[in-house]
Amino acid sequence: MKALVENLKATARETDATDIRAAFAADPNRFSRFSTAFDDLLFDYSKCAVNDRIIDGLEALAKAAKVEEKRDAMFRGDIINITEERAVLHTALRNRSNRPVLVDGKDVMPDVNAVLEAMGKFADDIRSGALKGATGKKITDVVNIGIGGSDLGPVMATLALAPFHDGPRLHFVSNVDGAHIADTLTLLDPETSLFIVASKTFTTIETMTNAATARAFIAGKLGEAAVGHHFAAVSTALDKVGAFGIDAAFGFWDWVGGRYSIWSAIGLPLMIAIGKENFGRFLDGGHAIDEHFRSAPLRQNIPMLLGLIGFYNRNVLGYPSRAILPYDQRLTRFPAYLQQLDMESNGKGVTLDSQPVEFSTGPVVWGEPGTNGQHAFYQLIHQGTDVIPAEFMIAANGHEKDLRHQHQLLMANCLAQSEALMKGRTLAEAKAQLTSKGMDDAKADKIAPHRVFTGNRPSLTIVYDQLDPFALGRLIALYEHRVFVEGALFNINSFDQWGVELGKELATGLLPVIEGKESAEGHDSSTAGLVAALLKAAR
Repeated sequence: MKALVENLKATARETDATDIRAAFAADPNRFSRFSTAFDDLLFDYSKCAVNDRIIDGLEALAKAAKVEEKRDAMFRGDIINITEERAVLHTALRNRSNRPVLVDGKDVMPDVNAVLEAMGKFADDIRSGALKGATGKKITDVVNIGIGGSDLGPVMATLALAPFHDGPRLHFVSNVDGAHIADTLTLLDPETSLFIVASKTFTTIETMTNAATARAFIAGKLGEAAVGHHFAAVSTALDKVGAFGIDAAFGFWDWVGGRYSIWSAIGLPLMIAIGKENFGRFLDGGHAIDEHFRSAPLRQNIPMLLGLIGFYNRNVLGYPSRAILPYDQRLTRFPAYLQQLDMESNGKGVTLDSQPVEFSTGPVVWGEPGTNGQHAFYQLIHQGTDVIPAEFMIAANGHEKDLRHQHQLLMANCLAQSEALMKGRTLAEAKAQLTSKGMDDAKADKIAPHRVFTGNRPSLTIVYDQLDPFALGRLIALYEHRVFVEGALFNINSFDQWGVELGKELATGLLPVIEGKESAEGHDSSTAGLVAALLKAAR
């Protein structure tokens, strides 16, 4: 693998692959050669620093890393999460073909379908008013209480599919900061509110703290007997759910990682918002990408190409971050969703063989919707000292037909930004532009360097017809498989997340210190000093 990466570096230098501007000038067919489509989903990577030899080298890299074999093992239900000894089967949750998927010799699809059916009935009953609050009033507001994958997926998808909402209003509480739950409760009538507590173990400290506050809100206003009417749970710990006073519970399985769980009962708030039929279309979209990922040849396989180019940018060209730039306001939380998906999955330093990794692993993933980002951080992307690969997303059609002119402006901005990153502006071009407007040569010589854009900054663009449940399902699955491909190339386990554990352990030990029940002795001087300062200032 290391030799293949070094060969790719040499090829990039020899072929001047990073001169993207020159590549377009030399090849009028570059777009058609370095783009591919799957139905209405278009993937354009022609503005990346690749050529035929680079793609050949990346294909060889995928074969050496056995990416296809690892992919097939995941879909089969093999134990690929080796540190937790689990299969990885979020794909089974959206297996619309209903092909058997075996875990320890048992087909999991009957259980998946049973939970989906139970979710559908519950969602229908809440939406129709058949299930009411304790005082007989229809539920008008649903609050999802979760954190991490139990929050980011539902909140992102619910915002993305706002045009399809025809159910109760949705709210989301994640942060243990009391401000989050307090601000949400001020919006609610306890008689018409339902809380969904989403925690696999029903022990997540942030989630259970917020759930206890919500429970006190209902019990204090309506009495203890009302709790069961105003709460549901998504968990596998049914004994703890029952002790809390919740009857309606929906389970999932240890082969579903939190950041891959939007397809499971964790998606219940989304189903309540958009209905089970639209939720089914969302699953259809994910399944369509699964089938594409499993069967398409590498050069037409969008998740495979996306992963290979991501690895190439990180380890051949040495770019440490990537910007996610959806030109779709309703994808406002998509960059944050991908941040967790990617950085929690591939932020690892140890291989599957428990050895230090050979390569740089997960890049920093960040972003904002366009055009807002243009007025915030695009300055750095265009003229900063680091090259930051950009990933644009744009729909051909918005939902607001009477505002078509605004969507046209949005599309123009998206395409202009990717073109500007590639083309840039030379010093000579900058000076000519200034002198054409009447500036004298001396002043133009001084000002022109500030107006230079180096160009040759790579980007890719994903185009889709319209952001609907099917399209959103495809986008999420596309990036899930991209993370898988990169993890396979890094030779790491993308499906555990031990990095979150140390901070949790230390927080548990620090709580009694913060509460004033124990001394800070044994902690480092900085931590002890900060504790003392906080306790002194506390009121």
